[in-house]
Amino acid sequence: MRGWRNAVQETAASKPLFLTIYATVILGTVVSSFYVFSAIYSPTASPTRSISSSWLLAPPLSQNGVSLSSNISQPSQHRSNKLRPIWEAPSRTSKMPRLKSFRLTKELVAQRAKDNVIIVTFGNFAFMDFILTWVKHLTDLGVSNLLVGAMDAKLLNALYWKGIPVFDMGSHISTDDVGWGSPIFHKMGRQKVLLINAILPFGFELLMCDTDMVWLKNPLPYLARYPDADILTSSDQVVPTVVDDRLADWKQVGAAYNIGIFHWRPTPPAKKLAKEWIDMLLADDRIWDQNGFNELVRRQTGPAFDDESGIFYSYDGNLKLGILPESIFCSGHTYFVQALHQQFRLQPYALHTTFQYAGTEGKRHRLREAMVFFDPPEYYDAPGGFLSFRPSISKSLLLDGEHNLESHFSLINYQMRQIRSALALASVLNRTLVMPPLWCRLDRLWFPHPGALLGSMTRQPFLCPLDHVFEVRESWLDVQLCQEGTEDCHASSNTSRPGLLRFPKRSSEETLKKVFSSFKDVKVIQFSSMQDAFLGFTDKTREEKFRKRVKQYVGIWCCVENHIPGHIYYDMYWDEKPGWKPVPPKTPEDDHPPF
Repeated sequence: MRGWRNAVQETAASKPLFLTIYATVILGTVVSSFYVFSAIYSPTASPTRSISSSWLLAPPLSQNGVSLSSNISQPSQHRSNKLRPIWEAPSRTSKMPRLKSFRLTKELVAQRAKDNVIIVTFGNFAFMDFILTWVKHLTDLGVSNLLVGAMDAKLLNALYWKGIPVFDMGSHISTDDVGWGSPIFHKMGRQKVLLINAILPFGFELLMCDTDMVWLKNPLPYLARYPDADILTSSDQVVPTVVDDRLADWKQVGAAYNIGIFHWRPTPPAKKLAKEWIDMLLADDRIWDQNGFNELVRRQTGPAFDDESGIFYSYDGNLKLGILPESIFCSGHTYFVQALHQQFRLQPYALHTTFQYAGTEGKRHRLREAMVFFDPPEYYDAPGGFLSFRPSISKSLLLDGEHNLESHFSLINYQMRQIRSALALASVLNRTLVMPPLWCRLDRLWFPHPGALLGSMTRQPFLCPLDHVFEVRESWLDVQLCQEGTEDCHASSNTSRPGLLRFPKRSSEETLKKVFSSFKDVKVIQFSSMQDAFLGFTDKTREEKFRKRVKQYVGIWCCVENHIPGHIYYDMYWDEKPGWKPVPPKTPEDDHPPF
């Protein structure tokens, strides 16, 4: 611009002819530059300008958010006024920008950051539905200062066309679900630490999250309450240390600090920790990233930073750390099993699907159980429709006697037999079973325990997650039964969509036998009421195929104290084995499912 301004001043003193020539040349240059720029879909190769032009030319981004304070000087930010709003997809007539425009740069982070804070998650294509759920919760809360790291080109492409702010991590990770604990899983964990080391030097506060968690409340105002903390981290603590929304009592937190949710400020101690952490992981690929973090920050803990905040010194006394409260930054145990937020009358900020037993599909189901998973409408439109039932469980099964192995398995087995009959009927009708709520007397863990963790607020009995008993592969919905005699309340084997198959709630035995007689290929094995109608198949081949399939639906209860192995297999056909008892396998040779 300065060169152009000098040229104009020089021409002002020149002859009219030269003035005309200079003006024509300058005007032509401006017009040509405009057309050249308009024809380019991505920015130049400059590493500091790596945001796609389709975002730069989009309408203004919503300015929802909360002003945050920081204990560091904030870098200058040039937040674009033309960022495309999240979820507003690019025009399908446009081209995909070049890959280099998705590189992680300081300018890219500055474009998305607000009040110097950026929220980041990352994953591969196998976790796209988790990522969309993660983004949707934040945008529904009015939070837009987020970025998603794509570990493969397939995810990068898919997120871009959905209008999600995405950057390329250059990881070239498999697009498949890698599985917890696998070598690729640990490689992905190292990517998180590399990201932290890449973003902190940019000078932004970083809220780093795993994809298997969701935000239920805007966390940024809470994090801003503790500007002196270098790091705020979640934990696997299951015994509550506070009963309000203060930071956890660090002296009582004996469980691991969980790196699925943690907030970093770009202070010298935080940067030093991040550098030592990645050096540790790169030097030994056997170290799990979370274990490495815990080893470093717990190397020396204390004293308290002050008398009020709950922040304390860690990492050889060099870093100020705070532990997020376990009741509102929830693990899978404090949310699904204990429901601490409900018991303390608090509103949870986050839900992380830890403490669960069915892999990635189990995590999906946990979030669906909580009704916080972002599913497309077609998920709720199963071919053939749905079948649901409401179990009838006696008070004695739920409450009488001690909470022990016998009473727990009596309760579970009673519910399992009803579910088995419902599965048989759903199979005949080609419908999807709507699983009922499941009651448990005992908790499930990876290690021996007395039935409920000592010091926890686990109520007995409690509505337990489905993966405590079943090997979750699919997720089901919930509907209600109608009252007999009311309008449109009748039983039918018609499976045409839409509609639900409804059974009278308090029907006589004669009425229900007539109902079941209308279903082809189903036979009543035992009958006393709707809840105690145990069904089978008239076709032997179909019966055997069904039995083989449903036997694999159930998992284990774990674990008996002072016994190896300590787990006990659930058995879908326990009632066909006289004298069946809930006991663990006697020897390693007996340690196999009852298939």
